[in-house]
Amino acid sequence: MANYKIRVGNLYNPKSIDLFRLSRTRLELFFECPRCFYLDRRLGVGRPDMPGFSLNIAVDALLKKEFDSHRAAGTAHPLMKKYKINAVPFAHEKMDYWRDSLRKGIEFNPPKTNLLITGGVDDIWKNNKGELIIVDYKATATSKEITLEGEYKAAYKRQMEIYQWLFRQNGFNVADVGYFVFVNGKSDREAFDGKLEFDVMLLSHKGDDSWVEKAVRDAYRCLKGNKVPKQSGNCKYCNYISAVISKNKIC
Repeated sequence: MANYKIRVGNLYNPKSIDLFRLSRTRLELFFECPRCFYLDRRLGVGRPDMPGFSLNIAVDALLKKEFDSHRAAGTAHPLMKKYKINAVPFAHEKMDYWRDSLRKGIEFNPPKTNLLITGGVDDIWKNNKGELIIVDYKATATSKEITLEGEYKAAYKRQMEIYQWLFRQNGFNVADVGYFVFVNGKSDREAFDGKLEFDVMLLSHKGDDSWVEKAVRDAYRCLKGNKVPKQSGNCKYCNYISAVISKNKIC
């Protein structure tokens, strides 16, 4: 991997008192594997990059435009009416700020840490009780039933719960139930004809963000430490490296 470069910027310095931005995705990385998290945020050795999902990005952008038109008008989206959700898209001056996961996002500095936990939410609705509803867009293409079961869907749930936690830490009244807007590409059409059609559905998740604070504290202790955490048997990246090292010893 001659083109791989160890990152020298955006690394945690345990001697610094400056705020260090830690995104929702990096907190998820810690949840998955503290060793990979430490190598990434302390030593600049990140996991190999995944290819960008341009279609997902396009779907997200179009959904945001669609819901924004109802946000501006103060009206309920047809999807809300279909699923009998008494809510409207939440109108707030910081909406674009909260959506910007790369540079801004919803932020919170947990007490007694110099971490700034951040996350870029897809959408927020407000119900008739005055509660904020966290909403996340997901694009897929499958003929199988879409559910929230499975290993990678568990990460979806944690994602939503981190957002719920972040908004609560910022003083907002947040509903326990959030929604995933799934946009599923149809593959059963007779021809492509230059267009891809989608089914749109809504799945609810009753979040429990009680685990988030502990995860943040544990991630903070991990970053402050001077030893690389031990390998976890559940991390496919660590297991791959171990297998390569083991193979090289006998070759």
